Amino acid sequence: MFADTHKELQTLLPEHLLDACVEIEAPKGTCLFTAGHKPTHMFFVASGEVVLERLGLQGAVVILQRTRRGFISEASLKSPTYHCHGQVVSNSRIIQMPIRKMREALDTDPAFSGRWINMLNKEVKRLRLQCERLSLSKVQERLMHLIETEGENGRFPIGGGIKSIAGELGVTHEALYRCIYAMEKSGSLTRDGGFMNLS
Repeated sequence: MFADTHKELQTLLPEHLLDACVEIEAPKGTCLFTAGHKPTHMFFVASGEVVLERLGLQGAVVILQRTRRGFISEASLKSPTYHCHGQVVSNSRIIQMPIRKMREALDTDPAFSGRWINMLNKEVKRLRLQCERLSLSKVQERLMHLIETEGENGRFPIGGGIKSIAGELGVTHEALYRCIYAMEKSGSLTRDGGFMNLS
């Protein structure tokens, strides 16, 4: 079994699944899985940052999700193929587990299924906030919404970089840089130690 620091996994997963977990080091630039490929593993981000992305209709990369801690690839659990790319954007520690064993456990263990549904409910709430954020018209409104809802006490980690955050906000990185510069100039935002801080 992996280190005892991953309490949420120990609470969520049945013991035989915990025994099947493997912790790996994934450097920035690693592709964990590719759209169209048959799913083989479920992944949990223990530290670092991973984005789910795919190409939009105009050929630009669209960020579907950024994860600094938690599961990714849940949507492929019952799917014949991964629906997007899983890209590591900062050096990460990843817990991987065989997707076949995950499926079998969900089909045969009602208690685990219930815990899994509760975890997915929390993810749905997070995605609703993301939809709310994308409905905002101004770049500054979207950035402030992101920091307020997904940061802690007005403090948000830059992680994989401004370009990655721009993709999640659905704006160009040039527009986001201009917004950050204007907010820094007005004193409403600061950057230090890899974080953005609302003043």
